[in-house]
Amino acid sequence: MDIYVARQPIFDQEKKIYGYELLFRDSMKNLFSGIDGNTATSKVLSNSFLNIGIEKLVGKGVAFINFTRELLIEQVPKLFPSEQLVIEVLEDVKAEKDVVESCVELSKQGYTIALDDFFYNEGLTPLIAIANIIKFDFRATPPDQISEIIEKISKYNLMLLAEKVETNEEFDIALKMGFKYFQGYFFSKPEVVEGKDISPAKFNLLQIMAEVNQPYFEFSKVEETIARDVSISYKLMRYINSAYYKRGNEISSIKQAIVLLGERGIRSFLSLIAMAKLSDNKPDELIRSSIIRAKFCELMARHVEACKNTSELFTLGLFSSIDAILDDTMENIMAKLPLSENIKNALVTHTGELSYCLEMAKSYERGDWVRFNEIAKDHKVNQEKLPQSFLEAITWADAITEI
Repeated sequence: MDIYVARQPIFDQEKKIYGYELLFRDSMKNLFSGIDGNTATSKVLSNSFLNIGIEKLVGKGVAFINFTRELLIEQVPKLFPSEQLVIEVLEDVKAEKDVVESCVELSKQGYTIALDDFFYNEGLTPLIAIANIIKFDFRATPPDQISEIIEKISKYNLMLLAEKVETNEEFDIALKMGFKYFQGYFFSKPEVVEGKDISPAKFNLLQIMAEVNQPYFEFSKVEETIARDVSISYKLMRYINSAYYKRGNEISSIKQAIVLLGERGIRSFLSLIAMAKLSDNKPDELIRSSIIRAKFCELMARHVEACKNTSELFTLGLFSSIDAILDDTMENIMAKLPLSENIKNALVTHTGELSYCLEMAKSYERGDWVRFNEIAKDHKVNQEKLPQSFLEAITWADAITEI
């Protein structure tokens, strides 16, 4: 069964991953089917905990999942571990007696309770008193109004979560307002872009990434490069012997590893090692999301008619967040690198034959099914195969990031 999954990252004050809100659809065909909340949440729960495996989706973090009035009253959350599940009480759920009693019981059982898309009214007081987390939508409510609401609920022992935080400026505002958690894609935007210059050390890493992603390179030179660097050699051996490959016999030589990985595999490996060094002062989720996107773009080539150059697609996905990693403009970075015009056009001007492949990957990651569907309609996309590709990309990223 195909499962459409997207994850909205949730960070703490140090920009470390706290968890993900999980967003599911049962198929792209049913995008506007008006599926009821009970069915939607039931699918989210069964798919994430029973079919896919919650660890694959959220790692060591927690899963934020929406719950309707009916599911709360039926105590459905109790079927799943409290240490991995955050119960999001939907904004249309009223603080009726049976709802409040159910939430009190769930709270006693150790479940974290969050009130979603919160806007204050006195009728919610019984739920506010039980809740652990209050979620404010930064797109729907201006910061000054949020401050007023925070003042009204200040007597309760609550943690504040800022939702739909899309820029670093918004992150800083929310941080100063006392928010503890932050949901959105602010981490994938450059923090400073004026007067920025790339250090020689970082530029060397960029050149390695660009060179190994050229159409042709010499395996012997690659072997030399790896052999000269103990750190890279060690990481290569760990990677090729990781659970992702599931080989019976351990690989013990660099040459063996290179042969087994092949041209595409060694390109990916060296690119990702270089990128990890470039992003050592950035949130872990930035490098992780770049890795997932690179692999997802590459795998998309199997199912998207016009996305056939897998080498370019991997590179495209990998470099798609390089501006945030280096806190520089994409134009400035691309001007210095020997990448193809196809890649540069897609990244800088969002044009060309690869641009829609990248846009489709981004909209899928975020669960923006409306935008995804718009793009898919204009191209020959085998949508039913993409869910498995996305999950495969997550699994591959796990293997890489553990190295």
